[in-house]
Amino acid sequence: MDRYPPIADHGLVGDLQTAALVSSQGVVDWFAAPRFDSPSIFAALLDHDRGGYMRLAPEHPDATCKQLYYPETAILVTRFMSPDGVGEVVDFMPPDRTRTATDRHTLIRVIRAVRGTVDFTLECRPRFDYGRAEHRLELDGNSGLFRSPGLDAHLQASFPLERDGQDVRGRVTLKAGESGGAVFTVCASGGAAPAPLTVDGFTAQLDDTGHFWQNWLRQSRYRGRWPELVHRSVITLKLLTYAPTGALVAAATMGLPEQVGGERNWDYRFTWVRDGALSVRAMLDLGFVEEATDFVHWLIGRLQEREGKEEEPLQTMYRIDGNADLPEETLEHFEGYRGSSPVRIGNGAADQLQLDIYGEALYAVSQGREIAQQNTYRGWKTMARLLDWLADHWDRPDEGIWETRGGRQDFTYSRVMCWVAFDHGLSLAEDFRRPADVVKWRAARDAIFEQVMERGWSEREGAFIQHYGGDVLDASLLLMPRVQFIAPRDPAWLSTLDAMDRKLVSDSLVYRYDPAASPDGLRGSEGTFSLCTFLYVDALARAGRLSQARYTFEKMQTYANHVGLFAEEVGPTGEQLGNFPQAFTHLSLIMAATTLDQALDAENGR
Repeated sequence: MDRYPPIADHGLVGDLQTAALVSSQGVVDWFAAPRFDSPSIFAALLDHDRGGYMRLAPEHPDATCKQLYYPETAILVTRFMSPDGVGEVVDFMPPDRTRTATDRHTLIRVIRAVRGTVDFTLECRPRFDYGRAEHRLELDGNSGLFRSPGLDAHLQASFPLERDGQDVRGRVTLKAGESGGAVFTVCASGGAAPAPLTVDGFTAQLDDTGHFWQNWLRQSRYRGRWPELVHRSVITLKLLTYAPTGALVAAATMGLPEQVGGERNWDYRFTWVRDGALSVRAMLDLGFVEEATDFVHWLIGRLQEREGKEEEPLQTMYRIDGNADLPEETLEHFEGYRGSSPVRIGNGAADQLQLDIYGEALYAVSQGREIAQQNTYRGWKTMARLLDWLADHWDRPDEGIWETRGGRQDFTYSRVMCWVAFDHGLSLAEDFRRPADVVKWRAARDAIFEQVMERGWSEREGAFIQHYGGDVLDASLLLMPRVQFIAPRDPAWLSTLDAMDRKLVSDSLVYRYDPAASPDGLRGSEGTFSLCTFLYVDALARAGRLSQARYTFEKMQTYANHVGLFAEEVGPTGEQLGNFPQAFTHLSLIMAATTLDQALDAENGR
């Protein structure tokens, strides 16, 4: 197999508590269990020799590989076409329906011969605890048990297995119409062995998993122009949501670089307040009220935990269970994807001051009467106390939305989102007749507005800028018209769009900002940010620049991978970079698609 396949050369499968990446070569090279943020079991994507992997694929050297999702599901099909025959590997994880955290997770890999004769080879080489823990293999015919400290992994196959040191190999030949498979089950040490493997058994689970996803997707009320793209994005958001709490992780992976060979290699398997809050709008736009509501309840729970304490009411990110402890450390023994080190676990940005999160929190709570009217009296008091506090604390330099490590600034986006917090808080108080210090909140909202208009504007650039006292542009401000801070066709905003076209846009792709002009404390550069490109589409559509918006949106689709997934960034030659797939990109795709659909419908008189 390739030592390091392209980041985009993968599909995602998951069970709503954890997830795995499967390359188009049939290799599971990323899998952590029992949760998204647990230590890895397979991590060859971060270190080919030490990370571990599970390969199930034909041996033919001339095989051509294709990958697709079974329609409207999270079932991944990898096809291999060779002179001897055509084979398939079907990967899936039975989804969690209980919403109860469990230590038992199952990856099922069904193999089929579609035409001719296909020789399949299995290699299973787990490396527990990010490759730091030894394991011991117990092998018995078609079953193997990998024992490691705290975690067991059972491997069952429909064909004989043989020992390869403490790892396993196997080989089977299938003729057209025949099928088999392998099941990898993780559980706590000493946990019960899974039920005996039968082909009928995992075929039934395959059918059941397909029905689960198709039934869930039927809730979608999207009837726009890009149903496959939008629905793949919302399935991806669902796959990245931890069912027991409703928390959305930023991505399934950690350590994948924003620049190959660079140091911008972060752990994204946590829940950012910002990402989750904006996903609420995306989910509601498509009709997924339960998922949106679950996240809002999770968010209010984080606020209630800190009531009455001498600390910020929220931090930027949390673990999926709400734990606020995310110490950052480096895995010195991992070489990183194509030599991109350091490989980090945890995330030090959790302790940064990012004032915009309060605006995003209120934005989430106020989205849709389905959520807002569920807010209990205690929940409202929590939000009101937050706004009372914010009225006294909004005017501070912070690290900003991009988590720069170059020192605090008066970031314009942070101020805009503080304005959003008060604006939405005032609307909620009025709409639901709730007690509030509206005089204090209105004064804070108006003071922020005047400050941004006076200090967040650059006459030199004719645009709103990244932070006060500078002339650097920042794509985060593309959200200004969406959150109604400024009218989408205000001359000042159209001038800002024009400036971004000149400075941040490259062949319709959008950079976050220029690190050379605004040092962020890190070495190297980065690619264009896919989130920002979709925000650009949204802003163009709102500004009435529909031809440009649609062309940009259509062109951006060419950067999706073969199964419709996006990483965090697009590199100089069109390659996907950063953690994969990224929730922020997919939720902004949904937002852009729905805004553009509405604008095009209005233009056509629908």
